[in-house]
Amino acid sequence: MNTPAHLLLGAAVMGREGAKPLIWAALVGALLPDLSLYLMAGFALYVQGLPGSVVFGQLYYSDLWQTVFSIDNSFIVWGALLALAVWRQAGWAVALTGAALLHLLFDLPLHHDDGRAHFWPLTVWIFESPVSYWDVRHGAGWVAPIEALVSTIAAITLWWRRPGWVLSCLTLALLLAEGLALRNWIFFFGAD
Repeated sequence: MNTPAHLLLGAAVMGREGAKPLIWAALVGALLPDLSLYLMAGFALYVQGLPGSVVFGQLYYSDLWQTVFSIDNSFIVWGALLALAVWRQAGWAVALTGAALLHLLFDLPLHHDDGRAHFWPLTVWIFESPVSYWDVRHGAGWVAPIEALVSTIAAITLWWRRPGWVLSCLTLALLLAEGLALRNWIFFFGAD
């Protein structure tokens, strides 16, 4: 799934009405599994000036980047952190770690050849799904509309909870970003 969809879904599932701190924590948690990619790719693209083909064709698959992704996309790591949050009865931490785990649950079946080692440190095995959220050769043509629908339902759920103007505007921005991301995937990767 695209990152905005993860944020919308995580906030809708892990947030509660009248509990803005939980919604914010869920938004952060839903972002964390992708944050390293944004930071490393952003640095490589905009500071080092490397072309996208090098960043996403070579660096993305390098041992260093895959090690980072293995850690921040690990069911084991996030599961242990969720257990700690539940044990400590820290609602914000449950929302944060729960949203991160939800992110991983949706990433696992939607990455064809660009998945992560979700079971690190037990194994570095990477599940190669037959389905991709972005690659039309692997079902993105039908996954993208479902993702858009789920994102829209999540946004409506958040608005229904009346989270205030800031979170309502952020929800709209995320929904628009999701639509733009889907349009870009279709535009750049939709034609063979």
